[in-house]
Formats: sequence, C-alpha cells, structure tokens
Amino acid sequence: MHTPRKVRKAVFPVAGSGTRFLPATKAMPKEMLPVLDKPLIQYAVEEAAAAGIEQMIFVTGRNKRAIEDHFDRSPELEMLLQAQGKTTLLEALRSAAPAGVNFVYVRQPEPLGLGHAVLCAASVVGDEPFAVILADDLIDAQPGVTAQLVHSYARHGASVLGVEDIPLADAGKYGIVASDPIGGNDERVTQIVEKPAPEEAPSTLAVVGRYVLCPQIFGELARTPRGRGGEIQLTDAIARRVAQGEVVAHRFAGTRFDCGSKAGFVQANIAFAKNAGLMPETR
Repeated sequence: MHTPRKVRKAVFPVAGSGTRFLPATKAMPKEMLPVLDKPLIQYAVEEAAAAGIEQMIFVTGRNKRAIEDHFDRSPELEMLLQAQGKTTLLEALRSAAPAGVNFVYVRQPEPLGLGHAVLCAASVVGDEPFAVILADDLIDAQPGVTAQLVHSYARHGASVLGVEDIPLADAGKYGIVASDPIGGNDERVTQIVEKPAPEEAPSTLAVVGRYVLCPQIFGELARTPRGRGGEIQLTDAIARRVAQGEVVAHRFAGTRFDCGSKAGFVQANIAFAKNAGLMPETR
C-alpha cells in the first residue's frame, strides 16, 4: 500500500445562521460565541494546528466578517497592550492565529447544507486529503480529535469519521454508522444513515463534527442530489464511498460538548471553568 499523503488542509463550514442562539447571533457568528475567553472557532483552529494542519479554509456566508477579523492582526490593540505592560494579554491576542498557518476564506452563496459547504472548498483543497471540523462540537481531548483522525487516516489511507456512542433516542440528530472492528479504535464502516428514526438506526454509533476525507468525496458531492431538508448532505456522499469499502470510523478519546445547543454550551463553559480553576468542584 502506498503511503497516504499528509493532511495539510482543514475546512471549517461556518456559514450557518445560528438561530438557536438568537438574539445573540443576530450580528455575531455562532462560531464566535466564547467558551471562557476564547471563541469556539479558535478552539477548532488550535485543534487543527496541533494536528499539523497548515491551511485553514473557512466556508463563510453573510455576517461572518467577525471570524476574519478575529484571526487578523490588530496592531492598534497590540500597541495599547504593550504600552500598558499587559504582556500576558498581548500574547493571548497574538496566539489567536497559530504560527505557521495561513487562512483562506471561501463564500457559500446560499445555505444548501454541510455537503454543499464542503464542496465550496474543492478548488482550494485540490486533489489531497483534508479535515472537516465543525466548531459547534467542542471536544476536550489530548491529543486533539483531529490529530487522532489524521493518525487513523495514515494507518488506513481511507476517509475517517469521528464517532461516539449516543443514546438510541438521539439517533435522529446524527448520521449513524454500522461497522466492523479492524483494530484499536478503528472500524470499517459498512453503512451510514442520515438522522434515522431510533427504530431504524443500524447502531448507536454517531458521526460527530470531525472528519478526514479523501478528495474523491468532491466528485461524490458534485453528483449528490438534494436530500433531507432540501440540502446536499455530506452523509449521502460518504455513503457512496462506504459502498467502495473506503470509509473508517474512529472511536475518538475525549469529551464532546454540543455547543450548537444551549445546554451543551453552558456545560462546556462550566467544565472549562472548572479545568481552569475558576469554579469550585461541586461535591
């Protein structure tokens, strides 16, 4: 087997409207909601950088300029903090954009779903493997989940989905896979179903917001008709690669917070505050 190419690029679909957090997200992207003192999108970028990703590709929509501004330099603010001797804050400000990475912004012209958002990045990604990271899923893990998936990709040379067990009652919220163990935390995916009813779910193994995908997925997405909700579903395109035996599920190690929900967002802030020693442990 030939050595798989290095995963150098990550796609961040950030064009969603974040309606569950209105009115907070009326003028601010949901990816800029902070867990403690860092926005969700920064945790996602840091996770990607730790996995060796060199190019961060943001698929944006209207009212997402705040994300671009966040990862840009702010010379005036840097000079002010330097003049005030606030070196810790200055370092925190400069660290928003990890060293050695570059940022690319691509527009998704209309909200046609996750699969369409990924397809919008095709011309930038080109013919190489890439990660997809959904900032809504904040995952506390060491090493980061993207690094775990990159290692799995290096072992198998196949697309890798980050998965975890969920309550059967929640199956209708996720893509659900059936799979066969192939060693360690990796399993060969035999079936993937988008948001099945609990009684129709092939398992309780759910795909969460982490992927490493082979570039062939772009061809599948280009051929994918609109599915649930009138959107182009990434799951539908992945399903066709499953039929080729080319998809692996990786049971990642880490704690996931669904920050697309208010409850998950609050839980993340509490957990990270405790980790930072900002809150007493409850007995």
